[in-house]
Amino acid sequence: MSADEASPAAVGSRSKQVAPETVRVETDDPVRALQHTLYRAAKADPRRRFHALWDKVTRGDVLWRAWVMVRRNNGAPGIDAVTLADVEEYGVIRFLDELALDLREGRYCPQATRRVLIPKPGSEEKRSLSIPGVRDRVVQAACKIVLEPVFEADFLPCSFGFRPQRSTHDALQVVIDEAWRGRVWVVETDIANCFDAIPSDKLMQAVEERVCDQSVLKLLRAMLRAGVMVDGQVMKSQTGTPQGGVISPLLCNVYLHQIDRDWQVREHGVLVRYCDDAVVMCKSKRQADAALARLRGVLADLGLELKDAKTRIVHLEVGGEGLTFLGFDHRMVRSPARVGRRQVTFLARWPSDKAMQRARDRLRELTARSRFRIPVELVVNEMNMFLRGWSAYFRYGNSGDRLVDLQWYANKRLGLFLSKRYARGRRFGRWLVGVRQPAHLRLVSLGGIVVAPRPNRPWRGKTEYRR
Repeated sequence: MSADEASPAAVGSRSKQVAPETVRVETDDPVRALQHTLYRAAKADPRRRFHALWDKVTRGDVLWRAWVMVRRNNGAPGIDAVTLADVEEYGVIRFLDELALDLREGRYCPQATRRVLIPKPGSEEKRSLSIPGVRDRVVQAACKIVLEPVFEADFLPCSFGFRPQRSTHDALQVVIDEAWRGRVWVVETDIANCFDAIPSDKLMQAVEERVCDQSVLKLLRAMLRAGVMVDGQVMKSQTGTPQGGVISPLLCNVYLHQIDRDWQVREHGVLVRYCDDAVVMCKSKRQADAALARLRGVLADLGLELKDAKTRIVHLEVGGEGLTFLGFDHRMVRSPARVGRRQVTFLARWPSDKAMQRARDRLRELTARSRFRIPVELVVNEMNMFLRGWSAYFRYGNSGDRLVDLQWYANKRLGLFLSKRYARGRRFGRWLVGVRQPAHLRLVSLGGIVVAPRPNRPWRGKTEYRR
């Protein structure tokens, strides 16, 4: 099948009609046309195994698109200490041409990744990230560009994590919809050490269900076996896809797709999975118990297990305990009584306590004593960048009160920062922030439009109110 036969349907689980001029623009992009072609071919024949993908991975335009993805992410260097700026100074075209030649002639070999430990928010535990080098990240991105549309044709609607045209708010909307339909018994769980625990041999078997190109499979095996550098020693494992790699989320979804297929029959409730975080919406306690037992069994077959500390069954009811999922606390509430209107019980959500604490911690870091020598304008700009990003995510919920609390805290921290910086009293700092507010010191306002979720309506729909 040639790239000329590409469909205008978007790569993803939901195709949609687009305007003719959009089709022309997209099909003028050869990489996008390639993805459309692969998606159409995979969708038309669910049993087809693709045997001619290597030449697509090594195409110059695919490698260039991979470089653009890596450059946009602006990640840290790997064990070779080569930065993105170094590649640009060397010459991106020259770098990609040499990389393509090494791939075609079989000289390419992925390096070990660099281990970085980062703290888990709200926990004393640390999450290990494996940072590949720039060269390896570009190759992984090229593989992802080619492989993603093939597997997207198989992925089911219950999966939302790290997929094109899908987001956390799509998953959250399903929770709202199913609770409205009466599924108020919820299994809340998380897969323990998912990225590190996936057996490499079983993962490759899942990939081989769709891919039989031996060159691509050999490259994927080399990526999984590259190992990680720890204290100057390269450590290799028979399990795991390194968390931090460009292609790791796709490989994780490929492996966990086996859970989604098992859940197509809804005898165990409705599954909502965002990578390794999952909830199952059920009608009764008995169904929730059966769903939890079934989930444990499926994961055991895959060589995985649930994280006991985060696994529980929750009954959503007014005044009862709630559900925490994707940064939001969900609680069943009753609408205020109004004359001529009956009260309605519905599932509301707002930023979780952990999300609020992380936001306060970040604002405290940005206004710490160690930053007194930094220009005030830069500190305020950094605070504004954080507040805009945080509110852009959490505004889709019943979050008005929490936004007010965070706005008050941000004003307080900036006032304290200014009063200590200029060795003045707290009243002076509060006056600068709350009264005078010159343009170069003004914080962004979190008092804009809050979007309240509504069952069976698009989460981006016209269900907005001003607080």
